Amino acid sequence: MEMVEIDGLPIAYERAGSGPPLVLVHGFVGDGVSTWAGQLAGLSDEFTVVAWDAPGAGRSASPPRSFRIADYAGCLAGFVRALRLDRPHVVGLSFGAIVTLELFRSHPSVLRSMVLAGAYAGWAGSLPAAVVDERLRMCLTLADLPPDEFAAAMLTSMFSESAPATAVRRFAASVRAFNPAGFRAMTWSSAEADLRDMLATVTIPTLLLHGDRDVRATQGVLNALHAAIPESKVVVLPGVGHVSPVEAPELFNREVRSFLRECAS
Repeated sequence: MEMVEIDGLPIAYERAGSGPPLVLVHGFVGDGVSTWAGQLAGLSDEFTVVAWDAPGAGRSASPPRSFRIADYAGCLAGFVRALRLDRPHVVGLSFGAIVTLELFRSHPSVLRSMVLAGAYAGWAGSLPAAVVDERLRMCLTLADLPPDEFAAAMLTSMFSESAPATAVRRFAASVRAFNPAGFRAMTWSSAEADLRDMLATVTIPTLLLHGDRDVRATQGVLNALHAAIPESKVVVLPGVGHVSPVEAPELFNREVRSFLRECAS
């Protein structure tokens, strides 16, 4: 683990390998190493792989209560600059995909390409208002639960029924270690974000990775993103749920590696 301070917030991260920089942005449960262990190990032969703990997750400091998606993206841009990562490829999962899209909107020169897995254009930008309201209410209620109850409730929608039990158990440990204040900030950020108006402005190579057993970011959400982002590429991961880099790391890594090599050619 390494630490860097960004705008007064201590941010933890893991780094492995050498080569073109690849920044990994986790979702609103778990942290950098629990989400991306398979990528830190599996892609570091070809890339400098960096996985941060977002503010309020893992070992990073909690953000202010007012922190929203633009603040996460600004912090990520500062993180990239502080580590002197020259135009990295950025991979975002779920909430991390929302942050990545906002990073392109507000800091377009930072990124070389995007991989968006289990992605949304924000909950408000991808889901019906009634669904957003229900998710927000449920997540804010769950944030008050004891760790074991919180993890049990969240994990039901994160993986397919065929996900390896050992992978689920390892990820569950990081979910139980959640920071309630950080989770609330990420929940509010996800619920309020609506990035539909910027999707047509995306000018960098973009891969949309979708698990066909994903019950959170569904096929309809994927189709809307693909239709709106010019020249985006879609890869469907068969038999895989929402947290695809944990459930199917080899398949995930193969598709990411192939895409990034295409970007370099």
